[in-house]
Amino acid sequence: RAIELRRPAWVPILFELLPSVWKRHGEALRELVKRHPFAFQGLDVEGSRGLAEDPLYVEGRSVRDDWGCLWYNAHDGVLGQVIEHPLADWAALPALRVPDPFTQIDWQALARAKRAEAAAGLPVIAAPQSFAHGGFFDRLQFLRGLENLLVDLVTDPPELPVLLDRVLEYNLRYIDRWLAVGDIDVIWFHGDIGTQNGPLIGPETFRRHLKPAYARMFRRCRDAGVHVWYSSDGNILPLVDDLIECGVSIHDPQVRANTVEGIARAYSGRLCALVDIDEQMLPCCTPEDIFAQMKQVREQVGSPDGGLMIYAIPSADVPLENIEALAASWERYCT
Repeated sequence: RAIELRRPAWVPILFELLPSVWKRHGEALRELVKRHPFAFQGLDVEGSRGLAEDPLYVEGRSVRDDWGCLWYNAHDGVLGQVIEHPLADWAALPALRVPDPFTQIDWQALARAKRAEAAAGLPVIAAPQSFAHGGFFDRLQFLRGLENLLVDLVTDPPELPVLLDRVLEYNLRYIDRWLAVGDIDVIWFHGDIGTQNGPLIGPETFRRHLKPAYARMFRRCRDAGVHVWYSSDGNILPLVDDLIECGVSIHDPQVRANTVEGIARAYSGRLCALVDIDEQMLPCCTPEDIFAQMKQVREQVGSPDGGLMIYAIPSADVPLENIEALAASWERYCT
């Protein structure tokens, strides 16, 4: 109802607690979750949807994914990063092996988990088992390296459209397999294309190289009656109209990069804003600061019709009292 502007009874909240947060706070965090069952409904109190066992989150682990990208983790409980890009040299493109999403993922396990969520009355969000699966802009930079990719988007080498087509083909098959699971409310896509002050690439570059692929992927979901959650950090306010045209239903704008006023202007009544409460503020602010920001978001971005949800992603350096303030302030202003 919030996504579709159908007057929800409350403003939904989504808490995301990485393994590093559970490692720091342990049993005290579990007790906090129990004190606020409505705010934390559906949360895995044993460690954020099984990410604790994902090797991409284990310090010191090196993992080569199905595309040939080598990941390394330098901080336990936080996502690692790609340190070896198989297409750093375009000469390697003919030998690129594109995995088959139908066989690389345990779809039976995912389907069982999604049926259980539906049976429990929870919104069913389709998300990959690992960050090494799926992705479009992410996969391009994993394969080429970020600096190489940004140069490609400006210089238009002949290899670029070939790579775009191959990654798009993979993603369309990935989407089709998710749609075959059934009972899916939302499909999650990730691609950080914002900096602190604006998009990482200009709007015209986005429209020339990325928007056509995004439109094909997201429209396939929307035509099947499934909403699209596109997750991108940073300020991408100049691209909001493009995301809407591509079929995005939900985006998670960060308060620090976009401002509450900027989010209200660009999103209200047009695109459901899953507002990411200021992550850079959370480690050093007071609970009162969190209450004030939650109230501001509710009053300036929210509407009785809907279109607002709250995203709470405290990092490991956020004090426990501030995590509790996220839940308590939401309970006060958004329910």
